[in-house]
Amino acid sequence: MKLTYLGQSAFHLQTGDHQLLFDPMIATNPMASHVDLDTIDADYILLSHGHGDHVADAEYISKRTNAKIISNFEIVSWYEQKGISGHPMNLGGKFSFDFGTVKYVQAVHSSVLPDGSHGGSSGGFVIWNNSKSFYFAGDTALTLDMKLIPMTCPKLDFAILPIGDNFTMGYDDAVMAADFIQCDKIIGCHFDTFGYIKIDHEKAVKAFQDAGKELILLNIGQSTDL
Repeated sequence: MKLTYLGQSAFHLQTGDHQLLFDPMIATNPMASHVDLDTIDADYILLSHGHGDHVADAEYISKRTNAKIISNFEIVSWYEQKGISGHPMNLGGKFSFDFGTVKYVQAVHSSVLPDGSHGGSSGGFVIWNNSKSFYFAGDTALTLDMKLIPMTCPKLDFAILPIGDNFTMGYDDAVMAADFIQCDKIIGCHFDTFGYIKIDHEKAVKAFQDAGKELILLNIGQSTDL
């Protein structure tokens, strides 16, 4: 799997012949001004919830690439009204796609779509196939529900967790989340984009090191093989 960070909580994942895009907010992110939106390909766009910093570019990219949106029922219905096809899910459910199995899991966070429409329940995604198993948490507080993930899903190879605090859990809580999900390789997201969520990178990395875990902080546009 090849993972590319596109800023805030946006990631592009190449898994086999399939391209997945998570929570795209790129064109309106000044920190991602060097990322060309028209070079991003996707077969599926996975949206954890409806906030603008997670869905801003979903419509544009989906219409350009014909990508299918995977999210909760309310968000998929909202995009279907725009002529975009999607696959609706709800918390606790899983479905087998051509790229692997997706389970939509609990996140503790609010959700509203850019026009004020109800965004349904916020969630995260656990995804697995013959190559890897990983967890994309979306925006969430630390929650004991995370302990259900290793009980109901294959062992995680890595997880993408928010670490910026204020709107989500901070990196200290993310260390505890890594324990709950029984995963030692963590990729950080939802940090530095706004003043409220700027973090000390060295302290964040050290907090994970002290717990015997690895925190990877990718630069925007940087890729890593997992």
